[in-house]
Amino acid sequence: MAEPIKKFEKVTLLITHYNRSKSLERLLLTFSKGGCAFEEIIVSDDGSKAEHLDYIRQLQDRFAFTLLTTPKNRGLGNNINKGQDAVKTEYTLYVQEDFIPLEGFCANFENGLKIIESDLDVDSVRFYSYINYPKLKPFKYGFSEMIFDPWSLNLDKITMYSDHPHLRRSNFFEKFGRYSEIKSSDQTEYDMMISFLKKKNKAYFFADYKAIFEPINSSDEPSMVARNYWRNTDNFFVAIARRIYRQLKFNYRYFLCK
Repeated sequence: MAEPIKKFEKVTLLITHYNRSKSLERLLLTFSKGGCAFEEIIVSDDGSKAEHLDYIRQLQDRFAFTLLTTPKNRGLGNNINKGQDAVKTEYTLYVQEDFIPLEGFCANFENGLKIIESDLDVDSVRFYSYINYPKLKPFKYGFSEMIFDPWSLNLDKITMYSDHPHLRRSNFFEKFGRYSEIKSSDQTEYDMMISFLKKKNKAYFFADYKAIFEPINSSDEPSMVARNYWRNTDNFFVAIARRIYRQLKFNYRYFLCK
């Protein structure tokens, strides 16, 4: 039995989607069962195959969301840009289709919303990460402020922004710029991370960062992102070279690039 519906009238749920309509259905159903509702749900599709679009249009009758499409795949940046442009509310909860909210999401999300509402300097509140953020200042409700140290050698410091599930102000393009539409998804995300750092982003991070959302990649609908050998190998020498390259790349982009 689902809990009574809690509607967040200042928040739009923005979901980016590509060829994973069953995953989208699972995400929407889990939100519905969890008792959370939003002012609007926007599904931004990046040129999915016809069979997926047909199924998504069937889902619209069940979940009453706005569907944004494009004739062909135009990449992560375009997909987020066109979705964010359509948001009318003050805040956006951004979630990719391969995540689901877990038990307790609604209460923790409400607390995250309180944080961003109470401080105009707060740009985002993060609810998931593959790894813990290296420097955190405990706040309240189980959240911590993310503290960026540009001189730290721990390269995890750059992930103050991530496209993992997070709450943000809907006008964040005004401060951080739009997503690149001419680069790979990895480079698009990296550009936004650097922009967040340079523009002095203030962000909060949920301490139990794997307790609110879970990524699910089924064999029927596997991840759409393929990582190359350079990023995936455990080869010692490649790992050292990768670390040096990443450090030099960050130093150049953060300290030298305008």
